[in-house]
Amino acid sequence: MRPAGARDGAAVREGRSGVGEAGRAGVRALQRGLDVLAEVSRTGGVRAGDIARHLGLPRPTVYRLLETLEELGYVARSASDERFRVTVRARGLGAGFDGGTGLSQVAGPILVELGRRLVWPVDLVTCAAGAMVIQETTHARSPLSIDRGMIGTRLPIMRTAAGRTYLAFCPDPERRALVDHVRRLADPADEGLATAAAIRRLVVETRARGYGSRANSDLPIAGTSATKTSSIGVPILSDSAVLGCLTVIWLARALEWDAAVAQFFPPMQAAAEAIAAGCRGVPAEVSAER
Repeated sequence: MRPAGARDGAAVREGRSGVGEAGRAGVRALQRGLDVLAEVSRTGGVRAGDIARHLGLPRPTVYRLLETLEELGYVARSASDERFRVTVRARGLGAGFDGGTGLSQVAGPILVELGRRLVWPVDLVTCAAGAMVIQETTHARSPLSIDRGMIGTRLPIMRTAAGRTYLAFCPDPERRALVDHVRRLADPADEGLATAAAIRRLVVETRARGYGSRANSDLPIAGTSATKTSSIGVPILSDSAVLGCLTVIWLARALEWDAAVAQFFPPMQAAAEAIAAGCRGVPAEVSAER
């Protein structure tokens, strides 16, 4: 029989350290969870397997931690490429959150459905730091894609359908600032595209038809297959602001321009309106026909 006041070895060790075995296990789990969250924040978007390799953790452990973080609302899994990204709730926990994250969460399921319907790759693109940035894409899902790993790719404003769409529909002060930025860069590939006359024509024509365009005859974009493809973009509008753009890209030799516009523009416009509604808190639904 144990003397009164006696404690077993584990209890004594717990008393000395202030943390027992269960407590230490909890601390390790918390540390691992924070490490995983930090990795998601650092990368801006990452798959579970990549986290496991980078942190040296078992993949099942990483999946469990990500599922917990997702249940708690700190990360969200992309509907298009299975990458995890931090959410609005994680805004105060690190620098990984940006304006495109909330938009991506709303747009993800709609983008997947639009990509399934159009088959050709669809991108969600936002304007950031004087460039167009791909936030979400169906390239990995599209059997017709000739580009991979596009999320995070920065594209020029003047030579992309997304950039031209954004310029045409954004407020005048923002457009002036962006055009001034393009002129300061003085990229030879943009020569003649950012003149006052060219911008006026771009705005009038793009607003009149409702979409921006890039034909395969346009100037090339380094690191992409732009010289082989054509693209159109539609704005995601919220009041007078442009939240982002949806673009679809196709091989120019596979589809005539007029046929592509007739096929792609109506469902893209409907999807953009559904995303905008979702960002306002209205249930985001895309009608089957438009």
